[in-house]
Amino acid sequence: MGSQKACVSLVPIFNHLEAEQMEEIMVTAQSVSYKKGEIIYHAGGQSDSLYIVNKGKIRIYRLSESGKEQLVRILTPGDFTGELALFKEAVHESYAEAMEETKVCLINRSDLQQFLMRFPSISLKILTEFSNRLEQSEKQTARFATEKVETRIALFLAECLDSENDAKEFVLPMSKKDLASYLGTTPETISRKLADLEDQGLIKQKPRKRIEILDLDGLLFV
Repeated sequence: MGSQKACVSLVPIFNHLEAEQMEEIMVTAQSVSYKKGEIIYHAGGQSDSLYIVNKGKIRIYRLSESGKEQLVRILTPGDFTGELALFKEAVHESYAEAMEETKVCLINRSDLQQFLMRFPSISLKILTEFSNRLEQSEKQTARFATEKVETRIALFLAECLDSENDAKEFVLPMSKKDLASYLGTTPETISRKLADLEDQGLIKQKPRKRIEILDLDGLLFV
């Protein structure tokens, strides 16, 4: 029950509920662990559950017809995937892979639909998350179509900053390979462009994937 409690209390779509209501959801949640590199679900597989990350990281990606991988997003504790299963019977259109030792909580469609009817506030939270993801997807699509690689990288770095505490330094949230997939380029190009931004005095690359932004205004106009 401890793992389920951690999942339910972490995820924004549930953590606003009363303790008694969360308890009901915990009872239906199933805890599952995955090893690094293990596929959690694959494109074409039946989508019938909500997956909530309790511990670890999950990468969501798609494969083009040519087999090229396109990273969609990376999930960390408190994030969820499989939400389309809440509204209709469907198959997954993407792959979910554990990036490290990962623990998730599963809640199946029928249980979750009952909760949505009884606790409408959950639906509003899910719609908010849908809205955020749609906005991010549209932004990414527009960047692919209109912006050069340098600009895509610069804007991504700027968005990694925590606007709430004015920190100018952060840990790159993914590997250069995943970043390349996410931004539609190659790892070699990512490395070269980061070096260029460093040469221009806009950023400083530090050990353990840390990036310091030296000139945010300059970065936004690359």
